[in-house]
Amino acid sequence: MSEQSAEGAEGAENTGPPSADPEAPGVRLVVVLLSLTVVSGLIDAVSYLGLGHVFTANMTGNVVVLGFAAAGAPGFSVPHTSTSLAFFLVGAAAGGRISARFGGGSRRTWAQVTLTAEAVFVGASAVVAFAAPGTTATTYALIALTAFAMGLRNATVRKLGVPDLTTTVLTMTLTGLAAESRAGDGSGHRSPRRTASVLAMLAGATLGAWLVIHHGLGIPLLLSAALAGVLAVATSGRE
Repeated sequence: MSEQSAEGAEGAENTGPPSADPEAPGVRLVVVLLSLTVVSGLIDAVSYLGLGHVFTANMTGNVVVLGFAAAGAPGFSVPHTSTSLAFFLVGAAAGGRISARFGGGSRRTWAQVTLTAEAVFVGASAVVAFAAPGTTATTYALIALTAFAMGLRNATVRKLGVPDLTTTVLTMTLTGLAAESRAGDGSGHRSPRRTASVLAMLAGATLGAWLVIHHGLGIPLLLSAALAGVLAVATSGRE
């Protein structure tokens, strides 16, 4: 076979349909992260209202709360807050390990592993809340399980690096929303995403507070676990 014929045959082999993008199927990461922001609102409603004024998703607030507790402010607990911080850090370290293991491959697989783990740990907290409500051991178990899950997720979200969607804190999101708006020094092109993030957190916190006040801690935790589980199955690797 001539060289020209060989080149033609090779070209014919490469003209088939392009391979499917493994990251494409499912819900885009932007939607997934906005949904997880709702979950963060639910989780912090449970922890702050039901576990003694402690945050397990928002560590900025938790450090401030630890200062209140250390100063002896009524209604705050150094042991509760310290437990939350410690387990969040352990969860973040575990998230770093997962990032090292899966970060070089498919973002979809990476996100699925992390969200499945979050669903398992938050689901376990829901089981504990239903099984033994109101005990001291339950309070510490719920703080530990939810803080670990949030640390795991935060480490992954940080590595994914989707702009303006941290899922747990809004200070820089709100700053960017104002500073880079048309009233500030920018065009406001990211305003829809930032606004959606703020509204997602507000919606989760409002729903979570209502559920805690009227139905206890188990139902909002179960809802959070179910949503994380659905997202684990449905997530895409694309933004």
